[in-house]
Amino acid sequence: MQSATPGRRARLIAAAMPARLLPPFALNGGSVLAELGGALTEALALETERRRLFLWLPVAMGLGVLLYFAADSEPSLWAPAIGFAVAATLAGLLRTRPVAAGACVAVAAIFAGFGAGVWRTADIAAPMLDRPRVAKITGFVESVEARDVGARLVLLITDIAGLAPESRPRRVRVNIRSGAVAPGDHIVATARLLPPPGPARAGGYDFGRDAFFKGIGAVGRTAGKIALAPPPSAMPMRLALDAALDRARNALTQRIASVGGGQGGAMGAALVTGKRGLITEATNNDLRAAGIYHIVSISGLHMVLAAGTIFWLVRALLALSQTVALSWPVKKIAAVAAMIGATAYCVFSGGDVATERSLIMTLVMLGAILVDRSALSMRNLALAALIVLLREPDALLGPSFQMSFGAVAALIAFAERWERRERSQPPRVLPWPLGALWTAALGILVTTILATAATAPFGAFHFQTFNPFGLLGNALALPFVSLCVMPAAVFGVLAYPFGLDWPAWALMGLGSELVLQVAHWVATIDHSTVTIPAFGTAVLLSFVAALLWTTLWTTRLRWLGILPLALGVAFAAKPERPEILIERDGSGIAVRGANGRFAIAGKPSRFVLQLWLTADGDNRSPDDATLRDGIACDSLGCVARTAEGRTVSYARDRVGIIEDCRRADLVVTAIPWSAPCEATLVHRMDLARDGATSLYRRSEGWSFRPSEPQGADRPWTRRRAEAPQPQHPAPAVAPPGRADAAPSDEPDAFQ
Repeated sequence: MQSATPGRRARLIAAAMPARLLPPFALNGGSVLAELGGALTEALALETERRRLFLWLPVAMGLGVLLYFAADSEPSLWAPAIGFAVAATLAGLLRTRPVAAGACVAVAAIFAGFGAGVWRTADIAAPMLDRPRVAKITGFVESVEARDVGARLVLLITDIAGLAPESRPRRVRVNIRSGAVAPGDHIVATARLLPPPGPARAGGYDFGRDAFFKGIGAVGRTAGKIALAPPPSAMPMRLALDAALDRARNALTQRIASVGGGQGGAMGAALVTGKRGLITEATNNDLRAAGIYHIVSISGLHMVLAAGTIFWLVRALLALSQTVALSWPVKKIAAVAAMIGATAYCVFSGGDVATERSLIMTLVMLGAILVDRSALSMRNLALAALIVLLREPDALLGPSFQMSFGAVAALIAFAERWERRERSQPPRVLPWPLGALWTAALGILVTTILATAATAPFGAFHFQTFNPFGLLGNALALPFVSLCVMPAAVFGVLAYPFGLDWPAWALMGLGSELVLQVAHWVATIDHSTVTIPAFGTAVLLSFVAALLWTTLWTTRLRWLGILPLALGVAFAAKPERPEILIERDGSGIAVRGANGRFAIAGKPSRFVLQLWLTADGDNRSPDDATLRDGIACDSLGCVARTAEGRTVSYARDRVGIIEDCRRADLVVTAIPWSAPCEATLVHRMDLARDGATSLYRRSEGWSFRPSEPQGADRPWTRRRAEAPQPQHPAPAVAPPGRADAAPSDEPDAFQ
């Protein structure tokens, strides 16, 4: 009976719709298609009545952001500004015509997303290093992150020898092997700097774009000693505040790590201060294999637990007084305290992008309590998404935004449908503590399944991995994090100024160590990590459409989400795999042999080789001896054969190029070459223009897909000198990307 009135209203709305707005088949009475059209119209009317169309505004804005990043040259701000103004004005003028007004609002949101991208890029734009350099650099130390060996510094540059001020990156990130520096120091050192590298393969993750939006224009490592130097000018006030905060974070990190001990202490420090440098790679691998790596990345889970602990603590303390509990708005006071605590947590933990997004979502949820609204609702999630996209539109392209909002949307959608379920009988009540334990266990099980299902496509797209035992790892680890680790962190931070914090850090270290033992046990299970071949952006968009359609609608319309889901699964099951991969500087190639697996010629960097293997769904290590099977090498170069018998040569010197041009089908070399070649030739100047290149099998030869389209000219791309015309056919349409100079064997240099 409760749903009868809304249903009748929806049918009245549907009946009042003009006939031209109904689907064509809805007018053919007496047919199945007419009934289907009527059902869809009624469902859409009910969604409109429930005001679910608002939830699609962030989707429209996200579409505008994607269109911005799809441009091959930097747009002007006035174009989306005018488009937004016109669309918004039309929406106001057509407010009496809901369909037309809604369409104008959607267009305005698209222009808003596009304009946010233009504004964000213009706001943080700074030069990127043009080529590898070894130079003396001076700058203020913005942040220091201790690592197993040495530390990682972010420097606000004051000078780079040999570079004019207008070509000088604003910030660089360097690794140091030894030496002690503190945030705020002005240092001088000799460093080997590289431009932030582009994708390791066509369609791969663009590290250069990520570095640009972090304000970093070069990466590298120092050589020799680091010395303090007098600054050329006074330290900026903002830098002084950031440096003081980073010093406090480093001090607390060392305190937690030393008291907690071992990797448990390192993990505890990461949860409080956001400094993850003390966590070893072996520990990171265990956490990934167990599907619980999200624990060490401060995001929604930690923000909710921290804010929830503060909310419960303040509310419980105020409720101890009967006068206060009856006279004051205790719940709202607790919400304000939780908002202040969550904001302080975000600032002190470094204000990473994922942490800021989580803070916005948490503040929106707590703010709903202040205005007597439901704290957990899809509208609040949509509002948080709008704020994030306006503030950081580039976050849309990263896995953190996609996975966090996807998981929360799935959880809220399930909660909404659970609340609307029919209750024919009262729920069965179990005696304490069985009832509490059963509720907690069922909650962890359901939420983990939903979150895993919602985030699996994003994890597979960005990392090409799936952890089938993530459900087990989360079910065993999250109780320790929720009931022990995070509450201890809150009490430790409160006790830290009084010097009485060591019991909290010891308890936190113990709980973290138990979590790590669970992670290690799950990681030792066979097939705890399944490598999935990389699939394209179109497949990911199909999965995103399915997720949005099934979570944002509440009526039978949501079942149409099966269509894009099936389409995505069908294409993801048979991805198009490259036959040959060429590293961006020509230092190595990968050729797919008759066994369907890659064989390696040359010496590609270990990091790039690992990316290639993972993207191909290959579990082999970069050190696996079988990677050289089928490759014949001599002093002049290497020769490999594809599955179709085509000969691929990797030439090391000019004599080898001359010989292989007469015998091979494809010649790849890191040497610049301008002489004629009978074979298809890819040389250093081609790679300097195109970046890492992927070759796909075609009946007439190969299709070339560069990681950096020739016409791309965006602020995060390196400006290149004109190179000679390539000796191979014009490349096919490629996904956005960029080329870069020689990669580093040390992934820390640019991760």
